[in-house]
Amino acid sequence: MSASDGGVIAEIAAERRRQVDAEGWTPDHDDEHNNGEIARAAACYARAGAESDPEMRRRLTDPYENFRFTPLREMWPWGWNWFKATDRRRDLVKAGALIVAEIERLDRKEKANG
Repeated sequence: MSASDGGVIAEIAAERRRQVDAEGWTPDHDDEHNNGEIARAAACYARAGAESDPEMRRRLTDPYENFRFTPLREMWPWGWNWFKATDRRRDLVKAGALIVAEIERLDRKEKANG
């Protein structure tokens, strides 16, 4: 899917559906992550997507490179598998979908607390 197929917002929505359907990151699952983990994961994908220098991007996204502390490794939620960077645009779409997931989680929490 691309922006010309229905817009970037539709692409982010499709990625969010994929996260739920293919990865199993349902709203109930997301509700278990109330310490900023989803937002931090989104920030990591956004940071990777922002990097235009190929060598720096490789260093940021290579899981073997990141056994040492890097800004992304420090931000990534501990206990989660290392993120799956692909290309800049795709990483930004993933970041957008994770931001949506976190906002929806916050909305559910607020609604539940009345």
